[in-house]
Amino acid sequence: MHEATHEAGHDPGRTELASATTSELISRLSTQMSELVRGELELARTELAEKGKRAGVGAGLAGAAGVVALLAAGTLVAAGVGALALVLPFWLSALIVGVVLLLVAGVLALTGRGRLKAAAPPVPEQAVDGVRDDVATVREAVHR
Repeated sequence: MHEATHEAGHDPGRTELASATTSELISRLSTQMSELVRGELELARTELAEKGKRAGVGAGLAGAAGVVALLAAGTLVAAGVGALALVLPFWLSALIVGVVLLLVAGVLALTGRGRLKAAAPPVPEQAVDGVRDDVATVREAVHR
């Protein structure tokens, strides 16, 4: 019998809502709004955690650029300058090695900066959009 009424164009959910009291409807609305808010908060938390991980990777790369530049300055400068000083004047050897080290540090710093920018802004955009959509849907339903 249930299938017959459904096939005839009757929506059992709509009939149930039409026969519900105002207090029942308000109770359902309250429950559904609570569930909706909890879901949106969970989405926001997940999104912020994801962005935080990306920011951490970018910061790690930027830090690695500094460490590599420092280690390279201490180790390779002496070895490179000494090796080049065998065929070039000492000052020119030091200049060449210094420029190469700065280029390597620049590439690492730019890569880290790009990763940091990709993680910004730290706003849960999907959750904010979801809340906006939910508010618009509720407003639409209220105005019907």
